[in-house]
Amino acid sequence: MTACHAPSIKIGGFFFGKNTKVTIRSRTPPHLITIILLTAFSPLTLNMFLPSLGNIANDLQTDYALASVAIAGYLAMTAIIQLVAGPLSDRYGRRPVLLGALAIFCVASVICAFSQNIWVFLGFRMLQGCITAGYALSLAIVRDTNPPQKAAGLIGYISMCMAIAPMLGPVLGGFLDAGFGWRMNFYVYALFGVALLALCWVDVGETNSNVVKGDHSKRGSVATLLVDARFWAFALCSTFSVGAFFIFLAGAPLVASTTFGASTVELGLYIGSITLGFSAGGFLAGRLASRTPLPVMMLIGRLVACSGLSLGLAAFLLGHVSSTVFFASTIFVGIGNGITLPSSNTGAMSVYPDLAGSAAGLSGALVLAGGAALTSLTGLALTAGSNPETVLGLMLTSSCLGLMAALAALFLERKERKTATIASRT
Repeated sequence: MTACHAPSIKIGGFFFGKNTKVTIRSRTPPHLITIILLTAFSPLTLNMFLPSLGNIANDLQTDYALASVAIAGYLAMTAIIQLVAGPLSDRYGRRPVLLGALAIFCVASVICAFSQNIWVFLGFRMLQGCITAGYALSLAIVRDTNPPQKAAGLIGYISMCMAIAPMLGPVLGGFLDAGFGWRMNFYVYALFGVALLALCWVDVGETNSNVVKGDHSKRGSVATLLVDARFWAFALCSTFSVGAFFIFLAGAPLVASTTFGASTVELGLYIGSITLGFSAGGFLAGRLASRTPLPVMMLIGRLVACSGLSLGLAAFLLGHVSSTVFFASTIFVGIGNGITLPSSNTGAMSVYPDLAGSAAGLSGALVLAGGAALTSLTGLALTAGSNPETVLGLMLTSSCLGLMAALAALFLERKERKTATIASRT
């Protein structure tokens, strides 16, 4: 840590001392609220502007299908950005990559707000995807500064809080569009981005110990992760766990409207139920993960999800067909994911702690790719008819695959510990 003149006071990661000399500590973990804001802002940028999509298409004189690339293209770009930002943060540090990503997001948001052409709008909308680096690097920062089980507990609490953003985003976006037009959403994005950039500039110091020490010898590469079975077990558990949620998003609206005749208001409440379940699961993870092995937490979450879906599917097959049964069973996916994901994400970053950023980025990209594939599969499966049992069956299959990955993680972790114990005795 660089010396500073006494007396001094600390504000975020900076020290302000006599003679106004300012230094930044080499390792200053940000406050929890900063991490929560970083993780919550990523889903907000995906869905806050959705009520404005039709108005964007009309104002920029294009069709709705092209305007909707602002969603699909954005998701694809976020996967790419996570693959790039993670390794960069392992090499150059969390702080510069995070600040750079936020700065690009701010500029892109302003240009989107002023766009008069759909191609300019879409191009800079893709660059807005840089904000997803905030989510991946937040996980890496938590892992940098905490042992695995404590990190999983903190990520559980963070997940509980960030679940609020997807519910509030479209509501806020709808009010902004109705009162000021679609461009106001992007002005607000820029304003939020600048505020978050300023907060991170003050509060986020460098937490990558190898960068702080200038130690290049411990850095590996993404290829190291790709050939490690433990990383794949943790990452695939996350992928299939979230995959069940993507299947729900693709199939539940159709089932609710065609089978149960749900209104749009009822549909919104039904869809929100799984998010509330996720928040509850995150709370449980925060309470339990700090004293429970990571693979065990993953197993608990997968068993909760699989049990709820199995009971729901059994009830349907026995003739108890109702919206209450359907959505009561799917809420267990939210609870199970809230329990599983903090530990599976932490586990992926803990296989090689020096590659925590790369692991967070690669695991996040796998989740998005898996979600896209499972969403498409659900759409194809439902073309023949909006059968609730089909949706529950697909969700159960994905959750069971996540359960198998959790079991693999448990086996591989025990094997690794046994090998390490034998090696220490010889």
